[in-house]
Amino acid sequence: MAREFYVVVERDEDGFYVGEVPQLRGCYAQGRTLDELMSNIREVIELCLEDEPETAAVLPEFVGVQKVVIP
Repeated sequence: MAREFYVVVERDEDGFYVGEVPQLRGCYAQGRTLDELMSNIREVIELCLEDEPETAAVLPEFVGVQKVVIP
């Protein structure tokens, strides 16, 4: 059974891409490129699910990210 997870991606001060899966506690990875990050985060998701399969919380559906500009 395929499961879907959302990955929140940011770029740190060193230029690395950092991804976190909010549905899984402590599930994050990094990579020099987006491709490397996504490969790494897939591995981490699998490890998180092996260690604690019941930790995959049912969270509300991800809606999106909004940008707010304050003049």
